[in-house]
Amino acid sequence: MYEHFYGLSGKPFSLLPDPDFLYDSKRHRMAINLLDYGMMTQAGFVVITGEVGTGKTTIIRRFLKGVGADVTVGVISNSSKGLGKLLGWVSMAFELDHRGRDQIKLYNAFVAFLVEQYAKGKRSVLIIDEAQNLGADALEELRMLSNVNNERDQLLQIVLVGQPELVETLRRPELRQFVQRIAVHCHLDPLTAEETTAYVRHRLAVVGGPPDLFDDDACAAVHYFSRGIPRLINQLCDVALVYGFSDEARTIDFAIVYEVAASRERMGLTPFRPLPANSTAASLRDSLGDDDLSSRSA
Repeated sequence: MYEHFYGLSGKPFSLLPDPDFLYDSKRHRMAINLLDYGMMTQAGFVVITGEVGTGKTTIIRRFLKGVGADVTVGVISNSSKGLGKLLGWVSMAFELDHRGRDQIKLYNAFVAFLVEQYAKGKRSVLIIDEAQNLGADALEELRMLSNVNNERDQLLQIVLVGQPELVETLRRPELRQFVQRIAVHCHLDPLTAEETTAYVRHRLAVVGGPPDLFDDDACAAVHYFSRGIPRLINQLCDVALVYGFSDEARTIDFAIVYEVAASRERMGLTPFRPLPANSTAASLRDSLGDDDLSSRSA
């Protein structure tokens, strides 16, 4: 809708976890480096956590995009306590036949698969997204699978990606052996005010947009309402571009971002920071100050 009006080659703020748009914030860069390090050092378990919308899945997509021919990857993208026996889902992730097999046969077939991959010079990596949904029993089952190795190499590496509740589960006493197997853990924090501005302008640059399409005050408003969570930044900025297009505004300013947040709040289902009582765009803008409008929003 608004792409041609603003001279964009595509939508800069899609909610899809596209690795081409990955912004290299300090924390995201650390997560990528730790993930790569864990893979290179044959870590048994790598854990990546973060609040909803902080970019965990995008980091995994970036990893998958760069996987070489020497790595065999299985992905469980939507884990749940209702999945049933985990080994069956692991077999499906690696495209192994699991139908009509009991747990012993599934285990033996999976071990044979790992040995076969290793003989071919390949590493096997299992990635489980939404891992906060796994119960203690499923995590213990994963620990037992990680015991499959030889004297020198880890035949199976496991990456768990989840919300902070995953950490709470892992802190349970019965999972202390599991925690000892975690070689790398990285938690993704929301973006700072400066990072939010850089994030917005980075995504605009990917689609050929002008860096000042969102002016400084607009970026400050985006950080204030989104609290620096990338998914919410994308939602806010995408709709702000629709509002700007409708108003034929060549630049997105504080007032436009404010109106998007206010409209969403009026509908009663808003993920954004609530507006101060009796505020207007001008009064909120003035109350935040001129030095760094978003510096007080953390």
